[in-house]
Amino acid sequence: MFNTGNKVAKMVGFDLFGITPCKHFAINEQAYLDWLSKGYNSTLEYMRRNLDKRFNPSLLVEGAKSVIVCGVSYKSEISGGYDSQDRAKIASYACNRDYHKSIKKMLQTLLKELQKIYPSLEGRAFVDTAPLLEKQLAVEAGLGWIGKQSLLITPQYGSYVLLGELVINMESDKYSKPLNGVGCGECRRCLEACPTQAIVSPMVINTAKCISCRTIEAEQKERGDLHGWIFGCDECQNCCPYNRKALGHTNERFNPLFDPREISIDDWKQMSAKEFEERFGTTPLKRAGLERIKRNI
Repeated sequence: MFNTGNKVAKMVGFDLFGITPCKHFAINEQAYLDWLSKGYNSTLEYMRRNLDKRFNPSLLVEGAKSVIVCGVSYKSEISGGYDSQDRAKIASYACNRDYHKSIKKMLQTLLKELQKIYPSLEGRAFVDTAPLLEKQLAVEAGLGWIGKQSLLITPQYGSYVLLGELVINMESDKYSKPLNGVGCGECRRCLEACPTQAIVSPMVINTAKCISCRTIEAEQKERGDLHGWIFGCDECQNCCPYNRKALGHTNERFNPLFDPREISIDDWKQMSAKEFEERFGTTPLKRAGLERIKRNI
């Protein structure tokens, strides 16, 4: 299962692959409950739902035994490419086609190919829309470690990685092991670079301050300075040493569809709903919508 899955995952277009057994993440659960008790989820009310399933993937899929975790790089010239005076910045992942759809199709293809080899195999694909502890699962699957900005960091691709999972009903002949001898060390660049101090301590984010949440999720009562970001925020990634030397993406599905540096604030303010749909309707920007983006500006 392991070697075959790795080979098929690369064929499908994934850069990273690992398998980990299903288990209950009790330590993560306690840390999460402490995070919720401090109100750091702010307007993200969905973070309080399905707490039992969030920390035990076997509860998401009946008969689940293992989780296949895959990752794909999206780093492009837009990643880390803004000047300090830019006032219409967009997180680089959002300049591509919606990754939920792209990765879901890749996972479904992976599952179908594996079912040709293992007819009894069953599973479900997840891409950032279910209560699944995907970053910790990626750590268990040997893809990387969770950085101080709470993102998964991989040795090859830094944190410019998007994840997808297959929760399956089979045990693997071999399981991945977490990486040893890597990590952030004493580096605190991401904490220091966050313009709103949303990273209150290593791996602890106050979403009420996080620009990415403020520009995409349910709107906060208090507006606050967005420091030029109108959808998402890459500040904690732009300063990361691993990202500066990270390999660029090679999967054409993640080629940028537009360059935000070529769209002025006036262009955004004068844009019609029809033009927005034509230019950005297949990207994550559709989630926020044109009027929200104009308010962010």
